[in-house]
Amino acid sequence: FGIGSIYTKQEKFALAEFHYRRALQINPQSSVLYCHLSLALYETRKFDEALGMLKLAAHLEPRNPQVWFQRATILMAMEKNDEALKELMDVQTHSPKEAQVYFWLGKVCKKLGRIDEALRYFTFALDLDPKDNTQIKNALERLEQADVEEESF
Repeated sequence: FGIGSIYTKQEKFALAEFHYRRALQINPQSSVLYCHLSLALYETRKFDEALGMLKLAAHLEPRNPQVWFQRATILMAMEKNDEALKELMDVQTHSPKEAQVYFWLGKVCKKLGRIDEALRYFTFALDLDPKDNTQIKNALERLEQADVEEESF
């Protein structure tokens, strides 16, 4: 598990995948390992396989919000935004104080054309995590620029 994490941090995802699979051979009951493996698979664009690993993780630990959050990010990468929104709404009810959840809710709402909702979620994210706000402020600025461009037509 540790070696897989090191390779993940180094962005050597194929090696991370190999080591996470080896760790799962030793401990196949670890939902955390399945989550880490799904991240490596996601980074190598093996989305369906990553979702399969998350399904196994959810079976082992159904109340783990990380499983559902990762599932939503993968669904967004697959352009399945309605499904991603549903997953993120579920995560939000279980983790109401996580800024990243609101940030991703804002992103998916923006992709779905729900600009008012996106703005609200980005603002919630900013309120929850005012220190780490560069990413959120950038998303808000892009959202505002899109509004200005629409008004000029």
